[in-house]
Amino acid sequence: MKKKNKALKNTMSFLVFAGPAVLVFFAVILVAFFNGIQLTFTDWNGLSDSYQYIGLTNYANALSDTAFWDSLGRTFKYVVCVVAFTNIIAFLIAFFLTRGYKGQGIFRVAFFTPNLIGGVVLGIVWKFVFSQVFTQIGSKYGMALFKNNWLSTPDSAFIALVVVAVWQLAGYLMLIYMAGIISLPKEVQEAARLDGAVGWKNIRHIVIPLIMPSVTIAVFMSIKTAFMAYDVNLALTNGGPFQSTELVAMRVYNEAFQAENYGVGQTEALILFAIVAVISIIQVILTKSKEVEA
Repeated sequence: MKKKNKALKNTMSFLVFAGPAVLVFFAVILVAFFNGIQLTFTDWNGLSDSYQYIGLTNYANALSDTAFWDSLGRTFKYVVCVVAFTNIIAFLIAFFLTRGYKGQGIFRVAFFTPNLIGGVVLGIVWKFVFSQVFTQIGSKYGMALFKNNWLSTPDSAFIALVVVAVWQLAGYLMLIYMAGIISLPKEVQEAARLDGAVGWKNIRHIVIPLIMPSVTIAVFMSIKTAFMAYDVNLALTNGGPFQSTELVAMRVYNEAFQAENYGVGQTEALILFAIVAVISIIQVILTKSKEVEA
């Protein structure tokens, strides 16, 4: 009887505290997700009141859409650059800002602030910087790197997109790495110093292995953010020049809403979801396998 009362009490507590969140998740996420899967089998244009079921036609069209696969390949390149540079920079910033230097709190705020700026605003600001500020600096001081607008050529526009993404995301990942570094056992670090593990040896053999849970989270977050990049892509380059910086999220949106081909766009979104899910699962498994206990 006591067990039944305890189980009933636990169930009621769950419904009171977690029930609303579960209900919202079900209504907003799961229902929309499965409805989206259903729409991949239709010819809906995103506007009409009716649609017809057309089987696997959208999947065939998506798999033969060269623009989609080009944007996906471009996105893979973008993801590799953003994930690598962001995590390396974020870790280095976090490491130096946990050394106890004077005024490090100000630098923490400064590095984190870009993450608080909306992607569209960020894109507009950096568009002005690349097209106006840098070109003025290049012309005035004869710096070849800044003489031309970075957004005017495909290669430099892609680099600009990566630079802005790294600048925005590094501060957020910095906090994750800082949390891991601050929680390191002091006795382990002291023992490592006595054994001669200082400088790069300390980072490689002591710090990084012990903060692998933070690495797992940071890499996961950066992969997810990079694959889903849209707002900065829209405001900074709008996919140009000549669609050379059109990432896959923008391609999916354009197909669904600009071309009013919602079925194909939703199908491509589902393919993207599957790819990101597989990559994220593999990443989490690999990085968690490297985790050690102090």
